[in-house]
Amino acid sequence: MRGVIQRVSNASVTVDGSVVGEIKRGIMVFIGISSSDDEKVMDYMLDKIVNLRIFEDENDKMNLSLKDIDGELLIVPNFTLYGDARKGRRPSYINACPPSEAEKIFDRFVEKAKELPLKVETGIFQAEMKVELLNDGPITILLDSERNF
Repeated sequence: MRGVIQRVSNASVTVDGSVVGEIKRGIMVFIGISSSDDEKVMDYMLDKIVNLRIFEDENDKMNLSLKDIDGELLIVPNFTLYGDARKGRRPSYINACPPSEAEKIFDRFVEKAKELPLKVETGIFQAEMKVELLNDGPITILLDSERNF
């Protein structure tokens, strides 16, 4: 599983002209899923996302997590995070999980997130989404469950 984590002042996802997910201060994360992702991977990623200390404390040090600030979480599915553009000009998605399987994993990941005491919103799997966000910082972190980066 891969994530692009962005600290935001606000963020939203629109599908067919309707807002389907919207948060205020918190984290918006694009999530890419591979076939090897399981419950252990989901737990690892979710723990990292909600406990990542990327919010300033009273001394302006990034020392607080999403949980510490009672922030909100927007999870957006994004298979292109597994795009491999090292060869040629057209990315290969061979390492991305097939959509039917990936949707189940994404849904389970969201279920786990919603068990936390946070506001959790999402995009829609395989929908054509318009994502708007105000990146706060800018703070953007790459996260990979296999620790490739």
